[in-house]
Amino acid sequence: MVPALSFRTSFGMDHAGLDCVRRSRGCSWLRIENWFAIAFGSRTSQSAAEQRRRGGFKIDARCSLSPYATKPARLLTQISYQAGTIPPSAIYCAGFELAIWRCDALADHLIEWIADYALHEDELRVHHGNMYVRLKEAAARIYSSEIYARRGEIGEIALHAICREFFGTIPFAPRVFYLTSSNDVVKSFDMVHVRYPESGPELWLGEAKFYKDGVDGARAAVKSLTDHLDKGFLQNEKLILGPQVSKNIPEYQRIRDLLSVQTSLDELFKTAIFPIGIASESAATSSTTSICEEYASALHLEVAEMSKVIAASGLPQKVRLVLIHLPLGSKQKVADAFDARLKGLKP
Repeated sequence: MVPALSFRTSFGMDHAGLDCVRRSRGCSWLRIENWFAIAFGSRTSQSAAEQRRRGGFKIDARCSLSPYATKPARLLTQISYQAGTIPPSAIYCAGFELAIWRCDALADHLIEWIADYALHEDELRVHHGNMYVRLKEAAARIYSSEIYARRGEIGEIALHAICREFFGTIPFAPRVFYLTSSNDVVKSFDMVHVRYPESGPELWLGEAKFYKDGVDGARAAVKSLTDHLDKGFLQNEKLILGPQVSKNIPEYQRIRDLLSVQTSLDELFKTAIFPIGIASESAATSSTTSICEEYASALHLEVAEMSKVIAASGLPQKVRLVLIHLPLGSKQKVADAFDARLKGLKP
C-alpha cells in the first residue's frame, strides 16, 4: 500500500513511479525510500557532530527527496549557538578573505538563495534548460514586492538561508506570494517554515530585520513580533497561510490543522518557534581580519545587548524564541552589492 506520506523525488518521480520500481524489485516502501536516498546523495541521518554544528537541530529524512533537499553550498560560519541564554541565540558570519570581510561573497550567496526563497516548491525543479529563467522569475518577484521598496529583502533572505541550512527547516509558503487584492504584500511573518523534530512538526514563524544598528533592529523586531502575536492578527494569519501549505510536505494535514481557524491558538503556540533574524552592522566585524576567539567574544557582547532588549519585552516568557544574528562589516556595502547583482537579473 502506498504510504500516507506524500512526496516527490528530486528528479520528479511521484508515488506511482516509485511504486513501479518497488514492485519490480519486490521490496518494501521503506527499503525503496532508503535506496533512493542513498543513490541520490541524500543524508538520511546526521552525526552527533553535525547536529551540534546545527545547534542540536536534526534534519528530518522525510524531506530528503523533495526539491528542498538541494541547497546552495554553505558559505556562512557558525560562530556559536547558545541554548542557555534568554532568548537562545546563534551567530553566523560570512568570514574574511585576505584580511577583508567577505562582502561580495555574502552578496553572491544571497543571490544563490533567491530561488529557494521566492519560488514555489514545484518551480524549484530546475535543470540546465531553465535555470536562468527561474533566477529571473525569482528576481522579478523580489523587485515587485513591498519588501524591496523597504530594502528588507536582505534580512529576510539571510534568515531564510540560515534556518534552511543550519536548522533544517523547509518553507511551506514563499513569503513573496502573500498578496492582497491590491497586489500589496500582506503584513505577515517574514518567514514561514516548518521543521520536523521527533516530537512532531514545528512551525517556524520568523521576523527579519536589516539594520545599521543591531539594538535598533532588536527593538523593531520586538515591536513587529508583539503586533503579530495579537489574537486578531494570528487568526487572520491562519486564514492567509492555511491555503498556502503545500500538499507535498510531510505531515501536511497536521500542519493544515494547526492553521485552521477551528484550532486554538494555544495549540499553535505549543508547536511554534519564532526566530528573530537581525542582520546588522558590527563594530567587531568591521575592525577584525579573521575569525578567532577574540572576534567571537566581541560578537557575543554585541548579541548580549540585543538579547537584553528582547528579554525586557517579556516575549521569551510567552513564546519560544531564537535570536539569529548575521554581523555585517558594512550594511550599505552589502546592500549595494546585492542590489547590483539583483538588477543584473531584472527582466
